[in-house]
Amino acid sequence: MVWRQLHRWIGLVAGAVAVVLGITGAVLALEPVQSAWQSPAAARSLSVAQLADRVAAVVPGAEEIRRLPSGDTVVYAFDHGEPRASRIDPQSGQVLGAWEPSATLRWLRNLHRKLLLGDIGRLVAAGAALAMALLCITGLVLLQRRQGGWRKLGNRVRGSPMQRLHCAAGRALLAVLLVSSLAALNLSAASFGLVQLDGDTEPEVASRSASTGDLAPAELALLQQTAVRDLRKLNFPSADDPGDTWHISTAQGQGWIDRHDGQTLAWQPASTAQRINDWALLLHTGEGAWPWALVLGASGLSIALFWGTGLMLWWQARRLQPRLAGNRPLPEADTLIFVASENGSTWGFAQALHAALTQAGHPVHASTLEHFATGARTRQVFVLAATYGDGQAPAHAARALQRIAQAPVTSATVTVLGFGDRQFQGFCAFAGALESALRARGWPSLLPLARIHQQSAQEFALWGERLGKALGEPLALQYRPSIPRTTALTLVSRQDYPGAVGEPAAILRFAWPKASWAQRLGGRALGAFAAGDLLGVLPPDGAVPRLYSLASSAHDGFIEICVRRHAGGLCSGYLHALQPGERIAAFIRPNPGFTLQATRRPVMLIGAGTGVAPLAGFIRGNTQRAPMHLYYGTRDPALDYYFGAELQTWLQEQRLASLHTAFSRAESGGGHVQDALQRDATRLQSLIHQGGAIVRVCGSQAMARAVAQTLDAILAGMGLSVQQLKAQGRYAEDTF
Repeated sequence: MVWRQLHRWIGLVAGAVAVVLGITGAVLALEPVQSAWQSPAAARSLSVAQLADRVAAVVPGAEEIRRLPSGDTVVYAFDHGEPRASRIDPQSGQVLGAWEPSATLRWLRNLHRKLLLGDIGRLVAAGAALAMALLCITGLVLLQRRQGGWRKLGNRVRGSPMQRLHCAAGRALLAVLLVSSLAALNLSAASFGLVQLDGDTEPEVASRSASTGDLAPAELALLQQTAVRDLRKLNFPSADDPGDTWHISTAQGQGWIDRHDGQTLAWQPASTAQRINDWALLLHTGEGAWPWALVLGASGLSIALFWGTGLMLWWQARRLQPRLAGNRPLPEADTLIFVASENGSTWGFAQALHAALTQAGHPVHASTLEHFATGARTRQVFVLAATYGDGQAPAHAARALQRIAQAPVTSATVTVLGFGDRQFQGFCAFAGALESALRARGWPSLLPLARIHQQSAQEFALWGERLGKALGEPLALQYRPSIPRTTALTLVSRQDYPGAVGEPAAILRFAWPKASWAQRLGGRALGAFAAGDLLGVLPPDGAVPRLYSLASSAHDGFIEICVRRHAGGLCSGYLHALQPGERIAAFIRPNPGFTLQATRRPVMLIGAGTGVAPLAGFIRGNTQRAPMHLYYGTRDPALDYYFGAELQTWLQEQRLASLHTAFSRAESGGGHVQDALQRDATRLQSLIHQGGAIVRVCGSQAMARAVAQTLDAILAGMGLSVQQLKAQGRYAEDTF
C-alpha cells in the first residue's frame, strides 16, 4: 500500500535529521516563553510617538527602535562613535541594560536552520521539513484507516503497546507538526528567494527643505496613530542629512514621514506574501505567542518518540520473519503457502505449517501473498492472512486481491486461515475478503475459512487437527511462539470449588513480586496491569503459554486468576496441583480492548463460569461506585459459584449495584445467563439506550454468541444492535 510504504521509508530515511530539528526546535521554543515573562509589556494605548519621545530623551544618538517578536524593545544608537544596543522599558522609557543575543541560542538556530552546514544544510533542513509534512499526511491517512474511518479517529487505539504509543501520540500531535512543517517550508522558500516578500521597490522620497527645523515625534501624525504593539521598526532621520525622513515599519506596511512638516510622504501596505510569511514565522517559532510555543516544543520532542517507536516496529517486523529450512522452488512444490503479515508474527505459524507438511513428505514452497501463483505440480495452497488494524490488508499484500483476480484458476485447493483480534470490528476482514474472492473465481477449498484470535496457539492446533483429517494424513503442527520474559510468582492462597461436572476450579492468588528500580528500568519487572488483562503462565516442559484473565489489578497488590481444570489439560492440571509457597513462571499481556476505564456511566457485566473472573476484578476496583450490574450464570450454587461471598460483600459496599444469577443445573435456578438478561429486558433497554451503558462479556464463545443474540433481540425495538455498540466502543468480549 503506497501510503504505508511512503510513511515507513520516509520516516526511516529522514527520521534522524528530523529528530535533530525537533529537539533543537523544542529548545528554541523556550525562548518565546522566557521572553514573554521577562519582557516589559507596553500599554495598548501607548503610541509610537510617545515611545520615540521617551527614547530620544534617554538614549542620545538613537537611530533605530525595534520591537522584537519576543516582545523586547531594543534601541540602536552610536555613543562616541561606538554602536550599542539597549533594552528599554517601553512604558517608562527606562534603559534596562545592554542587549546581546545569546551565543548558545545563536548556535542552536544555526543548527536548526542549516545544520551548521551553510546553504547545503539549509537545503537538507528544508528537505526534512518536506519529509515531515509528508509523514504527517500519510500518518493521518493510515491512522483513519486503522481506526475504521475519520469519524472513529477519536476511538480507543488498539494494538500492541508500541503501536498504541505511536498512534496515540500521532493522533494528538500530527496536526501541529503538519502546520509547523508547512510554515517551515514557507520560511525556507522565502530565504531562498523563491517567494518575493516585498511587493514594490521603495519610493524615492526626501524631506522638504524648511527653515523651521525638525518636528518632535509627538507632532508626527502617523506616529501618533500607530500603537507600539504594531511596531516592527522605527528609523530616526539622520542628523547629518536634512533630506532624510522618518521610516516606520509595522505589520500593516511601511511609511516615510517628512521630518520638517510631519506629512506622510509615502505608504506601502504589506504584501500578501509578507503577511503569509509573518504568520509562518509565528506558527513555526511561537515568537509573540508563548502558549503556542509550548505546544511547538512538545511536538518537537515528540519527533524523537515517533522515530524511535517507528524504528522499533519496523525492526520487530523484520526480526519476526523466519528463514524456512527446505523451502522448495514453486515449480517443484505440490504445496504452496502464501503469507500476509504486517508485523511478521504470522510467519511463525507459516513456519510450523511448512515444517509439518514437509515432514509429511510434501515438497513445500512458502512466500509472501503478493507472489500468489500456482505451478503445474501444485495440488494445494494455503493462505495465512493477518488483518491489519480494523480490516486493512498488510501493506505488502495490498494488491493481493487484484493478483488473485488475474491468476488462472486450477484444480488446486486454496484454503484461507485468518489471523486477527476480535476486539476489532473488522476481525479477520482481509482473510474474509480473500476467501470471497477465491470462491468467486471458482477456486476449490480443502477447509472453510477459519479465524485465529490473538495468535492463539490452541486455536491453531485445533485447525491443524482438522487439516490432518482433511488431508487424510497425520499432521503435527508444532507452533512455538516467542515467549516474553517471565517472572516468578509465588502462590499465597487458593479457594477450591468442586465443580458441577467433575471439572474442579480454583481461585489462585499470587503475591506481586517486589522489584528494584534497576529491574524496572531494565524491563525485568512484572509490568503494571489492570483487571481484564491476561496472565501468561508457562507450565513446566510446556512450549506454549496459557493465558488467563486477571481478576485483580496492580492497585490490589496481588495477582488473582480463576482456573478450571480440564481433563488432560497440561497447564490447568499444573496450576491445580500448586500449593501455597510454590512458584510459577508468568508474564503479563495487556488486553486493552477489554479492560475497563474509570467511568460514571452504567456498566453491564455479563459472564459465565470462570469467565466471571475479570468481571469480579472490575467490581473490586469500583471504588468510585459507578453503577455496575452483574449478570452471572453458572451451574450449581453449591459447587461452582465463584466469588459468591465476595459479590455479596461488594453489594453491601455498593461497588456492585445489582446482581442477577442463573444456575442451569439447580432446580428453579433460572436457566442460563441469557435467560437472566431476558427477564431483565426492560431495565436493560433503559440502561443501554438512555443510560449509555458499557457492556463487557466474558465466558465461552458459545455463551457470548447466545448473549449477543439475546441482546440483539432486546435492543431491536430501539434500532440498536450489538454490532452498533461494538462500533461505538461500548461492547467488548473476552471469550475462550
